[in-house]
Amino acid sequence: MTSSQDIRKLTVNNKEIILIGTAHISNVSANLVKDTIESENPDCVCLELDEKRYKSMVNSKKWENLNLKEIIKKRQLSTLLVNVILSAYQNKLAKKMGVKPGTEFLTASKTCKELNIPIELCDRDIRITLRRTWHSLTFIEKLKLIFSDTGQKIEGEMSEEMLAELRKTDVISKMINDVGKSIPSLIRVLIDERDDYLAENIRNAPGDKIIAVVGAGHMNGIVNILTTGKKINREKIEK
Repeated sequence: MTSSQDIRKLTVNNKEIILIGTAHISNVSANLVKDTIESENPDCVCLELDEKRYKSMVNSKKWENLNLKEIIKKRQLSTLLVNVILSAYQNKLAKKMGVKPGTEFLTASKTCKELNIPIELCDRDIRITLRRTWHSLTFIEKLKLIFSDTGQKIEGEMSEEMLAELRKTDVISKMINDVGKSIPSLIRVLIDERDDYLAENIRNAPGDKIIAVVGAGHMNGIVNILTTGKKINREKIEK
């Protein structure tokens, strides 16, 4: 196994797996993804996305087309609430840095299409993740999440040094870990469970040479699962 700050190469069951850890709101990450796919020419590229999130990125006006009555009817308000809270933080940072959230995933998709390389969407369905997140919280923890001041921390001016550091960081994972100090369930559902889910899909992706584009906050967890051969009970984390 070789490693660097942003790329780790593993050999798992005679399969070469190249993990690229990204910051989600960084043009540097997007360029790294493009250059790595072009130079390595893998059999498949795995993305830390599910179908819903992928379509949401492609269709930036998705939330403008939401039917609130339909959401209430389907009892999806809790899912919407958690998504809005998490997305607001990332979007505010993205505006500060002038980068669209998920740019590295869109860059990977475009590069793969140009090179005729198949893509695998390897993350858990966002609706399941958000529902499990909300149901895992106690009443007090739900209030803490709703009234968290995390987003307010970036309302003021940010120095170039702060922005440079954030460009190297998986900001959503960092935010989850920060808030998770007082709400541990967030880390378990949003980080640990998804590490399991992502690692299992990456391990089973088709081909002998796989590139996986994931948030930097998931890198260590995925590497640990793949190198130790940890068995994943998918049924337990898919409900």
